[in-house]
Amino acid sequence: MADTTVRIDGNTLRLPGGVAVRFIRTLRLPETGTHPLPPGLGEFPVRRVADYGDRVPEEWRARGGVMLPVYLREAMWLSFAGTSEPAALQVGVGKVCAVSGRPWSGRLARGPQNYVVLPRQPWLDGINSGTGTVRQFVAVPLGLGATVEGQVTGEEVWGGVQLQSFALNDRELARWREEERQRAEQARSMAPPSGYGAAMPGGLPAAAGGGFGAAMPLSAPPASGGFGAPMPFAAPPAPGSPPPAPGSAPAPAAAGAPASPPRAAAAMGLGVGGSMRQEVYQDDRPLTDWSGQAAGRVFVHLVTPPEWRRITGEAAPPSPVDRAAYTRAGLPWFDYYDEEAQDLAPTDTLASVKPVGDWLGDDHEPWQPPVPGQTQQLKDAPGKPVGDGDW
Repeated sequence: MADTTVRIDGNTLRLPGGVAVRFIRTLRLPETGTHPLPPGLGEFPVRRVADYGDRVPEEWRARGGVMLPVYLREAMWLSFAGTSEPAALQVGVGKVCAVSGRPWSGRLARGPQNYVVLPRQPWLDGINSGTGTVRQFVAVPLGLGATVEGQVTGEEVWGGVQLQSFALNDRELARWREEERQRAEQARSMAPPSGYGAAMPGGLPAAAGGGFGAAMPLSAPPASGGFGAPMPFAAPPAPGSPPPAPGSAPAPAAAGAPASPPRAAAAMGLGVGGSMRQEVYQDDRPLTDWSGQAAGRVFVHLVTPPEWRRITGEAAPPSPVDRAAYTRAGLPWFDYYDEEAQDLAPTDTLASVKPVGDWLGDDHEPWQPPVPGQTQQLKDAPGKPVGDGDW
């Protein structure tokens, strides 16, 4: 029987079949106009719900999964860098498909397509709501009707993010692996015996040739000591305490600290913000190439910073750097284009989703667009298992 275990590796969720997902903090875009891809401002910290079972609401324990802290109206995008084999990944926002706008399903579908194809899709910044564009994921509380879930279904029950991965079926996966083996052997035979490139096994990395398995960069590579550098995700350790092991989660609250009992959560979901240039790629494989059963799935709960501190004992990441400072520092924005891939047409359901500003008002910060030349053109299972639940 195939292993369906989802694991946390640092802040990366690893789903069966080689799928890697990271949640990236970013600048929130204006809700008018269309923009290049915004920069990454570090990863959201991710923790297992099961590690804090006495401090989270009962419905969270029932759903299992993981949680991460997010500020009201903070934006995020999903990075799939590091995905090692072809996979179909369903992304739900409050159990509404972010690609098709249809209700969450346990099966892959076409007409409309209800998944993204990895690793061809390097990231997903929002819902597929326009031709060649998406609308940015933005965190909002449940109860206002501002979430995608509330606008599409008329009620807000689930919130959070849902992920479900499907691998190729056994025949197609074996074929793909054999093709990759032959490609690697051919690359090794063509590698120069000495000089530039000799130290690189297999010659040029897969990214140069657009091959599967190439690790895609984050939107904004961390800048050393400047804006965009990795942000601290937890309070510093007490004086004299040993440093944590690399990739390990901080311990819950210190021993002796009063444990906060479970209470009703300040539930969060995802609405939409500004529009950006990003294609959601159409699958060029027959649907029958994919397994009929999901390899793994996980429910991602969104937690307000005060709840995060109460539950975990950690400080949430600081509020994102302001837009003007990022632009003044000259750090990059991005356009990504794959000439061999075809964009999925948006569905009427997602095209009609309104931005969160219709409920929460205009942004209090002025917009600072990137200057000319600042936008870059791209391209042409360790860890503890994460428990699944009923959702």
